[in-house]
Amino acid sequence: MGSIGRRLKHGNILSIIWSSTQISGIIYREGRVKRIMKMKIFRIVTSLVILFGLAGLVGCQAQTQPVPEPVPSDPQAIQTMNVAVYYLKDKNNEMYLVREVHKVEKRVEVARAALHELISGNPLTSGATKVLPADTKILGIKIENGLATVDFSGEVLKANVGSTGEALGIASIVNTLTEFPTVQQVQFTVDGKAENGMGWWGHVGLYEQPFKRNLSAVYEPVIWVNSPIADQTIISPVRIKGNARIFEAMVSYRLRDADGNILAQGSTMAAAGAPERGDFEAQLSFTPASVGKGQLEVYEVSMKDGSEMNMVIVPVQWQSK
Repeated sequence: MGSIGRRLKHGNILSIIWSSTQISGIIYREGRVKRIMKMKIFRIVTSLVILFGLAGLVGCQAQTQPVPEPVPSDPQAIQTMNVAVYYLKDKNNEMYLVREVHKVEKRVEVARAALHELISGNPLTSGATKVLPADTKILGIKIENGLATVDFSGEVLKANVGSTGEALGIASIVNTLTEFPTVQQVQFTVDGKAENGMGWWGHVGLYEQPFKRNLSAVYEPVIWVNSPIADQTIISPVRIKGNARIFEAMVSYRLRDADGNILAQGSTMAAAGAPERGDFEAQLSFTPASVGKGQLEVYEVSMKDGSEMNMVIVPVQWQSK
């Protein structure tokens, strides 16, 4: 029994040791798992902190960055053209016409564009006024064999300009349209019928239509230049064309380079002298040393003191020969 008791006692000790080992292993494993879990949790929390920090940084940068201003549209995207229009002006109890050049959006129907500007545009000359009522509509324009027939809406008859203003008002429309080489005469209809507008504004009427171009009542500007146009590239000889209302009809001109040096100059006679108006045309030869820019000056020389008056300046450029 003694040996058996000793074996049992020894076996109990071994069991106790084995149990203790198992329990230690379990505790060890549980501790290791806890440490691993803690490390994983730490890593996840650290990653989240970093992510939130970066997001906050990006957010701050996005808020502090200036908002880009909208890029303005290219003004050259809209093509434009020049049209000449005629307005009324009353100065010192004398009523006359003034000619202005307006820049409008380019259109295929240039005559309609010019008339629309005559109705809706604003005069640039101090004291100048529009003739046609603002609510006047252009119902149609037909150009055939040099004759332009303009059909206005009935609102055109609401103008109240007096007898002198009526004749000049008709001339303002006719002169505006005859700026185009395809138009030599103009006649009007109202709402599709000529008889609707025969009384027109109550004085002159339309009984003598078609009307022809008449510049005798155009007092301003004293000189205008039709050719060359602004910023045109010219060659020698340059053709100069325009109209003037000058005493003794003498028109002077010269070409300067960008430094003010005179490259060439001359003079010509207009078709008529003041108080009438007359067209003029001349050619000016010049020899440019190189590609350059300058200006054409067209003016009147005072017969009284030789001073230069009523100068028109046209910026030009040229190529070397």
